Amino acid sequence: MRRVENDDVRLILNVVWLIFGGLWLALGYAVAGVILCILIITIPFGIAAFRMANFTLWPFGRRLADKPDAGAGSLVGNIVWLVLAGWWLALAHIVTGIAQCVTIIGIPLGLANFKLVPVSLFPLGKRIVDVDDPMAFAAR
Repeated sequence: MRRVENDDVRLILNVVWLIFGGLWLALGYAVAGVILCILIITIPFGIAAFRMANFTLWPFGRRLADKPDAGAGSLVGNIVWLVLAGWWLALAHIVTGIAQCVTIIGIPLGLANFKLVPVSLFPLGKRIVDVDDPMAFAAR
């Protein structure tokens, strides 16, 4: 019974999130992904942008987990991403999250924005997993 209630709450929160900003955030990340994939050298960043768009579209009930096979390329790519785009994306999520937390109804949406800060800072070497998946964090 509790699992069904959690799924219902997640569905409601995801629909509210989608209406009040999630769709626009996801579209922004997707447009950035398309632009980044046009340039050959930035394809890994484009793929990361698509991953962030996916996570931004439906964040409740999912988490980020580290990929066990992420290596030095992800580290270098994340440093480049942080300098060029990550810091201002994270700042935007923080400011939006604070603004959403002003109202009681907006608190879950603000918390979802705060959840997006780590992936906006360091998107490479991450994967999206279901919070109820017992094997999701087994690789750590």
